[in-house]
Amino acid sequence: MDLSPTLSRFVLHWGEMGTRWGVNRTVAQIHALLYISGRPMHAEEIADTLGVARSNVSNSIRELQSWSLVRLVHIPGDRRDHFETSKQVWELMRTIVRERQRREILPTIEVLREVLSDPAISRDPAEAKLRMQETLELLETLTAWSDEMLKLDTETLTKVLRLGAKIKKLLGRGEATVSDGASVTAAHLLGP
Repeated sequence: MDLSPTLSRFVLHWGEMGTRWGVNRTVAQIHALLYISGRPMHAEEIADTLGVARSNVSNSIRELQSWSLVRLVHIPGDRRDHFETSKQVWELMRTIVRERQRREILPTIEVLREVLSDPAISRDPAEAKLRMQETLELLETLTAWSDEMLKLDTETLTKVLRLGAKIKKLLGRGEATVSDGASVTAAHLLGP
């Protein structure tokens, strides 16, 4: 597959962003390539398109599979393994959020709970315990909120996210206009 300059720029940028997010550059580039191509690709095609080693593609595909971002598919008449990713950006976002929670947030919550329940913490400064407790509460609140948001269908989630900026206006001024043109007061959002 020959990438146009525009598509190549997207793939290269996604690889750069991946490194900033703690993801290997090639892993991010392969995911970007599969996403924008919108079709299954075999490892040799991915390697040729990106100009990377076949072994690098194999390792990167395994990493993407461990994140549930890439799945193996078979093409009738072709014995090679092909790989694809979701074409739905919201599905990808949900997968990434779930995986980051599972890998990063939940282990931190578990450690904080263990540390705070350890009787030895009574020998540590009260301020340190308070800060850990506040951190735990924040992570639990954010996790509960994101779990609820991830359950919403895409249309509803999009509306909630767009409404987020308007809530500040609602709380600050008491009234604002939402995207459909209706007038909403803070009492409508916060009341029973």
